[in-house]
Amino acid sequence: MAVYNLTINKKKYQVDVDPSTPMLWVLRDHLHLLGTKFGCGMAQCGACTIHLDGKAVRSCITFVDSVGDHEITTIEGLSENGDHPVQKAWLEHDVAQCGYCQPGQIMQATALLNENPHPTDEEIENAMHGNICRCGTYTRIKAAIKTASKS
Repeated sequence: MAVYNLTINKKKYQVDVDPSTPMLWVLRDHLHLLGTKFGCGMAQCGACTIHLDGKAVRSCITFVDSVGDHEITTIEGLSENGDHPVQKAWLEHDVAQCGYCQPGQIMQATALLNENPHPTDEEIENAMHGNICRCGTYTRIKAAIKTASKS
């Protein structure tokens, strides 16, 4: 076990965990930030997507000892009131059905728009590839990202 000082959603946390603990489990089991979801555990589905210094990463394969001083943002830290442009666009386009993948989808889309504020359809598809939606709302996801890009 080792003690790690983490900055998550602009707050300081200290956790005492094994260095090989994935950030997914640090967030969910140790800090009770339950918005980040477990999907596959192999970085194949995107349900666990968080931001590390604004870049989308899969928290199921990002080990706590690799985080260092980098700032982590989870779905809970994206906005206080669910009023981030991507979150608002998600509601406008009624994207969520079961909703399970939505935190990861939203975090991936936000990272895309942070890097490329006005992506083409192809750039959206490439960036979102690997974020799986069991309900198949991909058309609405793309429309929501396009709407958010206009905000």
